[in-house]
Amino acid sequence: MRFMLLVKASRDSEAGVMPSAELLTEMGKFNEQLIRAGVLLAGEGLHPSSKGARVRFKGTSRTVIDGPFAETKELVAGFWLIQVKSKEEAIEWVKRVPNPTGEEGEIEIRQVFDAEDFGPELAAQVPEVFERERQFRNAHGQ
Repeated sequence: MRFMLLVKASRDSEAGVMPSAELLTEMGKFNEQLIRAGVLLAGEGLHPSSKGARVRFKGTSRTVIDGPFAETKELVAGFWLIQVKSKEEAIEWVKRVPNPTGEEGEIEIRQVFDAEDFGPELAAQVPEVFERERQFRNAHGQ
């Protein structure tokens, strides 16, 4: 099972304040633990929303909205993508994460869909879609 671990933004991360050397060192050690355990697929910090954009969809029209975005608590400042056996194992890993802000915050844990999550009925209706996805994952080591 793959899980996305979403680090929520803070006022500091949205202001572009870089993490301290101490926090970067702690996060590096945590990432090394994930690598040694063979569960880390990806993990990165994100620039503040002021450097981002959103694309809003309405029917066939697209509207681009430049950042920054309000509601810091709803924004993502970074992520890990891990592969573990269960949600409980993902939770145990998150409990070991060094506090990203040093203050109150949270990391959201969301399971990533796999082809089998869509069920055999849907796979039978559009087998070429699932086959292309399987080939893509195999080619990229996932």
